[in-house]
Amino acid sequence: MTSSERQPENPGSGGAAKHAWFSHDRLGMFIHWGLYALGARHEWLKNREELNDDHYQRYFENFDPDLYDPKAWARRARLAGMKYVVVTTKHHEGFCLWDSKVTDYKAPNTPCGKDLLTPLVEAFRAEGLKIGFYYSLLDWHHPDFPIDVHHPLRNHPDAKALNSGRNIAIYAAYMREQVRELLTGFGRIDIIWFDFSYPRREYRGLPGKGRADWESERLVELVRELQPEIIVNNRLDLPPGKLPDVTTPEQYTPRVAPAIASQGVLWEACHTFSGSWGYHRDEDSWKSPEQIIQLLIDSVALGGNLLMNVGPTGRGTFDARAIAALEVYQNWMEVNGRSIYGAGPSEFPVPAGCRYTQRGNRLYLHVYNWPYRHIHIEGLADRIAYAQFLHDASEVRWLSQTKDVDSNIGVMVPEGMITLELPVRRPDVTVPVIEIVLKA
Repeated sequence: MTSSERQPENPGSGGAAKHAWFSHDRLGMFIHWGLYALGARHEWLKNREELNDDHYQRYFENFDPDLYDPKAWARRARLAGMKYVVVTTKHHEGFCLWDSKVTDYKAPNTPCGKDLLTPLVEAFRAEGLKIGFYYSLLDWHHPDFPIDVHHPLRNHPDAKALNSGRNIAIYAAYMREQVRELLTGFGRIDIIWFDFSYPRREYRGLPGKGRADWESERLVELVRELQPEIIVNNRLDLPPGKLPDVTTPEQYTPRVAPAIASQGVLWEACHTFSGSWGYHRDEDSWKSPEQIIQLLIDSVALGGNLLMNVGPTGRGTFDARAIAALEVYQNWMEVNGRSIYGAGPSEFPVPAGCRYTQRGNRLYLHVYNWPYRHIHIEGLADRIAYAQFLHDASEVRWLSQTKDVDSNIGVMVPEGMITLELPVRRPDVTVPVIEIVLKA
């Protein structure tokens, strides 16, 4: 993953009906898992530390996730309110979780000795989640992948000479064969998440990579031939007119919903609980409960999804910090999920310190900054039929404008506004939600 490379965003390729589930479900689980889990210091450690294949081989030779229980992962995802999963079948290191027929650099050849992807797909599907495959366009292990700005050997004194025998066309064909395996060997796949293009990133005379290198158009044609209903993301550097289905801002929430030529797009923000995607033992910037709930609300309030990442350990477990973060979602979604599923933006002006989502005649006010007793709302005078806290269905009363109010102690409600009356103390909910039923 990288947030520094953002290719132009393209609108979806049509097919709004076949992708309706995506906009309804709103919350998914990202899983970054590979050999880097053993290094336990960022999924880009081979790049960051400029490790050669011989040095990195230690992780391949010791990869044995003996506690791997994909049923437990899937159960955690479902309980957290997640409706789909996207798993790294192959990350930039080139290591494959499945029994690929075109490489030896795969889980069955490690001490683990088995395909890890098939049981994961089966487990998540059994819990009712849709299935997505992440596939890296980069490959720091493949002998025909040319050294470039992101390659671990970029600063090797003989980098240009080492590139002389590398053939990107052979690598592109290799990718197509692996994508064919992924899209024919695991049943229906709902999302394919390619990562990523950087055609303008030249480094010391080493060119970046984009659509010509990946043969992106040919790759997408293969994907759509094999899985016509699949959602394809926007990181293949496709030319105008060859449109992906979903735009994927990374590690930030847009200020406004992404758009191309003033047209809205299907989009999904992807985030981490901490600062890295793979398991990082010593990383200490884990987000607070309020932050991770607000990331979800912020995305849905702008019409997008949230794909939230977990990086399993080298033994195949979710560590205690990840479990605690998932339980934050679980506890909040159990009582507030209907402000998320099937919901989207609202056109009503939102009060300061709050966010709206809306589903039909139900308007959901997410209160980020708890006020003292009152929230003043524009645009809803004479529109409200009922209001309640979503977590416990307790009534929330409101005030409308009255002419005679004691100016010293009375609540002044301007014309055209209403004022919600709140308890002095915030309910014991990470982000309280008030469900406002609008008049027909």
